[in-house]
Amino acid sequence: MDPLVIFTPSGKRGRFPAGTPVLTAARQLGVDLDSVCGGRGICSKCQVAPSYGEFAKHGVTVAETALSDWNAVEERYDRKRGLKPGRRLGCQAAIQSDVVIDVPPESQVHKQVVRKAATARAITMDPATRLYYVEVQEPDMDEPSGDLERLQAALAEQWQIDTHALRVDLPVLAKLQPSLRKGSWTVTVALHRGHGDPQERILDIWPGYFEGRLYGLAIDLGSTTIAAHLTDLRNGEVIASSGVMNPQIRFGEDLMSRVSYAMMNPGGDAEMTAAVRAAINTLTDEIAAEGGIAPAQVVEAVFVCNPVMHHLLLGIDPVELGQAPFALATSSALSLDARDLGLDAMNPAARIYILPCIAGHVGADAAAVALSEEPDKSEELVLVVDVGTNAEILLGDRDRVLACSSPTGPAFEGAQISSGQRAAPGAIERVQIDPATKEPRVKVIGCDLWSDDDGFGAATAETGITGICGSGIIEAVAEMRASGLVDASGLIGSATQTGTARSIPEGRTHAYVLYDGTADGGPLITVTQGDIRAIQLAKSALYAGARLLMDELGTDSVDRVVLAGAFGAHISPKHAMILGMIPDCPLDRVTSAGNAAGTGARIALCNRAARAEIERTVRAIHKVETAIEPRFQEHFVAANAMPHATAPFTELRKAVDLPDPSFNTAGETAGRRRRRRA
Repeated sequence: MDPLVIFTPSGKRGRFPAGTPVLTAARQLGVDLDSVCGGRGICSKCQVAPSYGEFAKHGVTVAETALSDWNAVEERYDRKRGLKPGRRLGCQAAIQSDVVIDVPPESQVHKQVVRKAATARAITMDPATRLYYVEVQEPDMDEPSGDLERLQAALAEQWQIDTHALRVDLPVLAKLQPSLRKGSWTVTVALHRGHGDPQERILDIWPGYFEGRLYGLAIDLGSTTIAAHLTDLRNGEVIASSGVMNPQIRFGEDLMSRVSYAMMNPGGDAEMTAAVRAAINTLTDEIAAEGGIAPAQVVEAVFVCNPVMHHLLLGIDPVELGQAPFALATSSALSLDARDLGLDAMNPAARIYILPCIAGHVGADAAAVALSEEPDKSEELVLVVDVGTNAEILLGDRDRVLACSSPTGPAFEGAQISSGQRAAPGAIERVQIDPATKEPRVKVIGCDLWSDDDGFGAATAETGITGICGSGIIEAVAEMRASGLVDASGLIGSATQTGTARSIPEGRTHAYVLYDGTADGGPLITVTQGDIRAIQLAKSALYAGARLLMDELGTDSVDRVVLAGAFGAHISPKHAMILGMIPDCPLDRVTSAGNAAGTGARIALCNRAARAEIERTVRAIHKVETAIEPRFQEHFVAANAMPHATAPFTELRKAVDLPDPSFNTAGETAGRRRRRRA
């Protein structure tokens, strides 16, 4: 009887004639064992770990001689690069008798990696672009054919790849002949196999066996910031993350301002397109340098963005998105060449995938959040809020998912705030205010100490305290409300009303001194009445959008809330609830998912099947248009109060004792003025 081979962890098994290479047995059983060189002992990707002894579970006893002895290929590889103890090359080790073989994670093609800054769920690695090492037949005058045709035949024979529709662009074709001859008729090709593309493409080619790696960019193109993750397409590891301000902000801080700019200025859309593409090229160069790779190794990019950014990236005038019925040029996913978008900092043949938009003003970023957080698979009613300049909101469970967008503006990201700045070293990111003394303590980015800890001054001497970022202003306003410095309507009390000299006059209103560095030549950082109003408007839009979706489902409560967004991981659930950013919910049921849109982009970058999945999911999500819903305005006005004018916020009040001061003296003053005029 032929030897029995059992692979772990898959549990797949089968009988094979003695002398069969382990890699061959794995392929025939469909075991997830990697190989770039096709079994030639060059790439070392097919490393396995045979196990010896008695395995009662499997009913086999494995002898030390179950596999063939080390051969010259394994000896050479171990001498040059080293094999871990107990490892063998699956393409060289041959089966001699019953054997149990473990395939370690690093040898699995579709290996699983735990996502960062998101829920503890794994990504199955199955990228669209992979490396293939091939040996090509030399030209023969008796059987004339082109080098490309013989390369296609080699891919078909050695990798079972259907190459009848293989596309090779001219710049890559020009590299083919010198690469083949330099590599002695062996080459490594980067082959892109998109899930919906009618053609497979060779994106690049190298002589012989290419030792390098391929990389992709997962890019979250936001209204205010552009965030990118440089990802290794072999194992899903993020080797660098970076971000830049979206230069379009100079044309308008919010989306409608940019649409208006395009409407009012002929060629304005092209101007904004050129600006954002240039920023992406700069970001690509910078993140490649940070990751220590050549930009040409970036062969793929996945974009997620809201519909206005989507159109401006593609070079499409967004004017239709500025008026009902808010028609998209296309809501489908797109697969494009990087050169079509003028993205020339990466590999010239790099491929771009843009996730589908849901509808109207709910874009590919919301689709990415749905891919990351999977509300459609939840047993509970979950509210997912992607906090940003234009907030995307998802509400639903496995039965139904609704979506809407809400124009919160850039206040949550530190813009439109008097001392606001982007999240950078020196920016205040955490705030606590003593309810008795009204004295604040702060934390700044780049320092783990609070401002009243010993050593804080020395620790922040280099960066200084320069301003306040989005998470900082949220905590500051919430802490002011919780300590009685701000009343429910959002008014800051005077020094007499609040009992602290930190409440200082500012025109006809007041401001709260959060940090005074003027004695040392630093800034005076205050929270002004205008800052409070900016946060009120932003949080009211967010709450109203969520409440509108709840109305649509006929519910007054949700089971859990997920805060997402570039700084979602830094927003305290308690402070978000005090502000009334989100509907009332037990605080322990409010969690953060970090940049879920960016995580969704990474999933789509690393897994082709995820692209098909989100395209199906998007078609089932029901879009609610906030701009034409009269109830949106009603919810918005009621949500101006902190936390809310009418909703009781029972769960919040179980955890936080909110004071109820009233600093509104306008009515009394106005009355005196009317009497004097009479």
